[in-house]
Parts: sequence; structure tokens; C-alpha cells
Amino acid sequence: MPIRTDVDCAKCRHFYVTWDPHFPKGCKVFGFKSKQLPSHTVYEATGKFCEEFAEKTKPREKGGARP
Repeated sequence: MPIRTDVDCAKCRHFYVTWDPHFPKGCKVFGFKSKQLPSHTVYEATGKFCEEFAEKTKPREKGGARP
């Protein structure tokens, strides 16, 4: 059965890519690395969708208007 998730980890500020080829995806909030998206791991472990999702903010432009 495919895992359904309403959370896009790539858009979450807590998601990061690791240097570990065996566990390339990580979650800073829950403190783990995984082969699959962290939201899938959370769902498999708890039966609930991730409630810690926080959308990334866009970085501010440096300087100002470009010439």
C-alpha cells in the first residue's frame, strides 16, 4: 500500500539532505535520518501525518535593486 502524505518535506525548514548515502534524508525536529522522506517515516511510526511541518521562508535579496 503506498504511503499518502500531505507534507512535502522538501518545502519544510526542518528537512535536510545528509552526506550518508544509506540515509540521505533527515529531519531536524525529530532528529533522524532515513532512506525515505521523513514524513513517510513519521507516518509509518505513528499512523499520523507530520504535525511539525514549517514552510521554508524565501531568503532576502542582498544589496537592493540591480542596475
